[in-house]
Amino acid sequence: MESSILESIGVEIIGVMSPVSICMLLVVLLVYALSPSNPFSASAPPIRTAANLVYLESPSDSASQKLEGALLNALVFVVLIAIVTFLLVLLYYYNFTNFLKNYMRFSAFFVLGTMGGSIFLSIIQHFSIPIDSITCFLLLFNFTVVGVLSVFSGGIPIFLRQAYMVCLGIIVAAWFTKLPEWTTWVLLVALAVYDLVAVLAPGGPLKLLVELASSRDEELPALVYEARPTVSRNTQRRGSGLELLVAGVSDSGSVELQAVTRDNVNRNENESRGNSEYSAVEFGSFGSEGHDSNRDEGERLLSEENARDRQSLSSDSSGYSTVIVQSDRATQFSSGASEIINEEMSPLVEMTGLGNEREQLRRDGSEMFSKGIKLGLGDFVFYSVLVGRAAMYDLMTVYACYLAIISGLGCTLILLSVCHRALPALPISITLGVVFYFLTRLLMEPFVVGTATNLVMF
Repeated sequence: MESSILESIGVEIIGVMSPVSICMLLVVLLVYALSPSNPFSASAPPIRTAANLVYLESPSDSASQKLEGALLNALVFVVLIAIVTFLLVLLYYYNFTNFLKNYMRFSAFFVLGTMGGSIFLSIIQHFSIPIDSITCFLLLFNFTVVGVLSVFSGGIPIFLRQAYMVCLGIIVAAWFTKLPEWTTWVLLVALAVYDLVAVLAPGGPLKLLVELASSRDEELPALVYEARPTVSRNTQRRGSGLELLVAGVSDSGSVELQAVTRDNVNRNENESRGNSEYSAVEFGSFGSEGHDSNRDEGERLLSEENARDRQSLSSDSSGYSTVIVQSDRATQFSSGASEIINEEMSPLVEMTGLGNEREQLRRDGSEMFSKGIKLGLGDFVFYSVLVGRAAMYDLMTVYACYLAIISGLGCTLILLSVCHRALPALPISITLGVVFYFLTRLLMEPFVVGTATNLVMF
C-alpha cells in the first residue's frame, strides 16, 4: 500500500513541534521561577515597550478603559510591524542583502546580550548563584558571540543553530509576558489576523517577501527555524524490498528480461549514459499459452536472479526500461509481466514516464519538504507568550493552551502539505489557544475546583 503524504513528512512535523514545545516549557518555567523577582514579577509595574506605546494599563482602570487602551496598543503595534515588513521587502527588492544580514546580526546580538543578559542576571539573583562579575561577563559574551555565529554562519552544526533559535524565542517571549494582561490578549488576536492577511492576501508583505525569495532561489532574509528532513532507515529497508525488471535487446536481437536490485540499475544506468541511447523495444506475440506458461516463465526468471546479478549489463545494448514489481511472489511477477506483454507498448521506455498519479501527487507533496519545514521566530515567540500568560493564572490553563497550540500547529502543517504553499502559522493556533484559555478559566476551572473541594467523584 502506498504511503501517504502525512507519513512521508511525519518526522519533519515532529521536528517542528518538539522545539516549539521546548520553547513554551522553558518560558513557563521562567515565569514561575522569576515571578517573585524583578523584572519579571507579575506584581511589578508594567514596562513601556512598542506594544504599549499609547496606553499603559493600570489596575484601577475600568474594563472598558482597559479594552479600549488594549485595542489602541494592538493597532499601533501591528501598524509598526507592517511598516517594518514593507521596508524589509523594499530593501530586499533593491538587493540590500548585506545590510539586512548585518541588521539581523545586530538584532540577534542585542537580544542575546542585553535581553538575555537581564534574564541571566535575574536567575543568578533569584537562585543566589555564587559567581563574580568578570566570569559572568565572559560567559555572557561567549554565549552571545557563539549564538550570532551559529545563526548566521555556515559550517555550523544544524543542532546548534536550532538551539540558539529556540533561545532567541525564549528570551523575547519572556519579555513579552511582562505586558499587561488585556494588552497581551488583544495583541495576540491582532497579530493572528495580521499574519493571515500578510501571508495570504494579494500584496501582503510576507507573501511578497516569500515570492521574491523564491524567484531568486535564495533564503528568506529573516530569522527562520529550519527542521531539516531526515530519511529513516525503515524507509530505506522498505525500498530495498522492491526489485526492478530490466528489459533490453541483446546483440542477437532477442529480448532479455532480468530482475536486478535498485543499486545495480543505478550503477549500470550511470555507466551506460554516455555510451548508449535509449531506443524502442517492441515485444512480439508470445501466443496464448495461458497463465500456467506465464507462471512457469516467472519462476524460471526468479531462479536465474542470483546468477544474472553477477553479470553486468552490456553497454552495447540498445535500451533499458524499468518497471517496479514485487519480488516476493512468483504469481505477482507473472501477472505483472503478462499485463506488460499484452499492452504492446512501443517504446517500452515511455512506460516509466507514465507513472501513477497518486504516487506523483505524493512525490510532489514531499518535494516541498526537501529543504525542511520552516517556521518563523515570531511563531515561537507568540506561542510562548500565550502559554506564559496562561501560566500567570493557573497550570490548568497552561495545559489547555498548550494542547490547543499544538493542535493548531498540526492542522497548519497538514494544510501546508495539501496546499503546497506558504501558510501563516499563527491564526489557527492563537485562535484555539485564546478560546481554550477563556473556556478553561471561566468554565472548566471553577467546575473542577468545585468538585475537588467538595470531594465529588465523576
